[in-house]
Amino acid sequence: MPPRHPDVLVPPPEEIVVSTKRVACDGGGVLGHPLVYMDMGEDDFVECGYCDRRFVLSAHERAESEYLDPAPRHGEAH
Repeated sequence: MPPRHPDVLVPPPEEIVVSTKRVACDGGGVLGHPLVYMDMGEDDFVECGYCDRRFVLSAHERAESEYLDPAPRHGEAH
């Protein structure tokens, strides 16, 4: 078993800010992984199961992702 050093820090996974809730990841670089598509669903982030990259929805897009009725109705019309 290798020695454990409490002062050795493992860097956090790469965080990528995106503008859509559906993203694709291939790990980047020559030694990447198979291309996978991921959907954030109700969350504002998703993590790649291969490389642990974390895709985070930008703050601007979070504000825009609220439900917007495509055909708003006036108070008296139904």
